[in-house]
Order: sequence, then structure tokens, then C-alpha cells
Amino acid sequence: MFLSKFAVFVDLENCGAKVATLKSILEKVKIRGDILLGKVYGYTDKFDDLKEVLLSNTFTVVPSLRYGISQKNNADIQLVIDALQVAYENELIDSFCIVSGDSDYVPLVGRLKSMGKFVLGISRSEAASNIFINACNEFQFLESVGKRNVEKPRKQKSSYTNEEVADESELNKLLTTVLEEQTDRDEIYASELKGTLLRLRPDFNEKAYGCATFYRLLMKLANRFGDLRVHNDNFDVMVGLSNSGENTEAIPQLTRENWKDAFAAQIKAYKDGGFERVNPSILKADIITAYPDFNERAIGFKRFSDVMKQLEKDGLVVIEMDEQNTMLIKLL
Repeated sequence: MFLSKFAVFVDLENCGAKVATLKSILEKVKIRGDILLGKVYGYTDKFDDLKEVLLSNTFTVVPSLRYGISQKNNADIQLVIDALQVAYENELIDSFCIVSGDSDYVPLVGRLKSMGKFVLGISRSEAASNIFINACNEFQFLESVGKRNVEKPRKQKSSYTNEEVADESELNKLLTTVLEEQTDRDEIYASELKGTLLRLRPDFNEKAYGCATFYRLLMKLANRFGDLRVHNDNFDVMVGLSNSGENTEAIPQLTRENWKDAFAAQIKAYKDGGFERVNPSILKADIITAYPDFNERAIGFKRFSDVMKQLEKDGLVVIEMDEQNTMLIKLL
């Protein structure tokens, strides 16, 4: 199995990083490979709560020093210099993750790609430049990386303590996320899945969940939550996502009576995640994730933009247009 070797460069001022957001970014990268080098730029005292995450992932911090009238591009220039230095001097690194949506980084992306490097871009939807998005080999919105959608209701198959359910539910969610990232195949080897899990959680141990082997733990999670599909293939254990899922409890449909509550809950989830503005397409995608049969006409609207206008009238959002004439919604 090919394992990418990443260098990660984070522009804190552009991404508006919080602990949960930074952890989600690192998780997204670690699913794809190993992080050999990491740097954050624009660090100030207001990011003190990031110290533990940065130190535990061996990131180097580049502080933000203000002097003179215009210091906006200092961190940008330093990031570009460092990224190019790594690309030329470190042959082990074949992939770069740039956490910023600034179009100033487009020439850097072009040079990295010309050197055969893979470039993953990550940014808030409100700060992402279309030019930067299209320049990257792959691009992810921070809102999607952070999984800021409301939890779907689920029914447990048997009774356990709240602590047991919470721990195993978190692990099940993480394994599901890893499998969802495998867009080119339906299932992977259990040993490969465990290797990815150890990159994400170095202290992972099956015995902490009461299982002697990883296979038994997978079967336990599959039986309890119904999200995983585990089977033997010529003595190899294969793991994929269950197609059937759990149908013991139907997910409610959005109607003209309840749709506002669902949208308000999703908007609150974004705000709790530290986002001030989002692209409406992100909101729609998350609503569809929670309510697969969602349709604007079913709740009395012709277009999704009409839904946004109603939310604005209700005081939940403010509709704005950015410099690229792209609609954004400010969360109130």
C-alpha cells in the first residue's frame, strides 16, 4: 500500500483555527498518510489553546510580529519560502497540505505540482478563492472537514453504560470516516484500517474496549451500530461500510412545520464549531446528509436561495456577497 508523506502548512489568520478544527484537519491528512513536517503561521497569544495539539503533533510555530503600516503578507511570504525549501530539500515528502484559501498561494501550488507533488488545500468557504480551489489537486472546505453536521438519531441494539456507548460510538464514527475517504474501493484490509487508526490515535488498543483482537472489536462495533461490514476473504479480514444501515428507527422528513428547527440546529452546529460565515452549498449538503429526501419544494420553496431569504427574514442569517460575487451566509 502506498502511503503519502505530507508536509502541512497552516495559515492561522485565514483558517480561524480552533482546537477542534485543527484536530479535524490533522485527522483528514493522517487518513491519507503520515505527517512528516508541520508549521503554523501567524501565531499570536490568542491561539494559546492550540499549544497541546501543536506540540503533540511536533508542529513548528512561526509567530506573527507586527511592525509598520502593512504587514499582511509577511506570513504568506514565509509560508511560500518554507514550502519551496521543503520541496527542494526533503525528498521524502511527496504531498503538501496548505490550510488557506488565499489566491496568493496559487503560484506556490503551481510550482509544487510541476515538481510532481500532490497538493491538498483546506479552507473556510468564506475565505476560499475559486482560483486556489481549482489549482489544488484536491480541495476540502473546513466546514466539511470538521463534520459540523447534526448527529442523526440512532437506536442502540442493547443497553450499555453511557461511558461505554460514548467511547465506542466515537471509535465507530472515526472508522466510518476513514472508510468514507476510500473513494476508489468499497472495502479495505483490517490491517490497513488498523494502521490508519494508529496514525490517528497512537494510544489505541483493542483491549481497552474489552476485545482480544482487532477483528473482535470490528465485529462488536458492526453488531452494535450497524455501520461496518466485516467478512473474511481467503483468510484476510476485509472491512467496508454497510449498505443496509439500521432501519429500526426512521429519520424524520422535513416538512413545512419542522424545517426551520432542522436548519436552526445545523446553523448552531456551525457556530459551535467556530464558523461565522458559510457557503450555502455547504449548508445544503449537510442538510441532505441528515435528511436524504430533502427537497425545497416539499417545504414550500422553489430554490434553495429562497430558503436562505426566509432564514434571513427569521433572523437566523444575513445574506452577503463576497468579492467574487459568491453568496455567503453570516450566522447570527
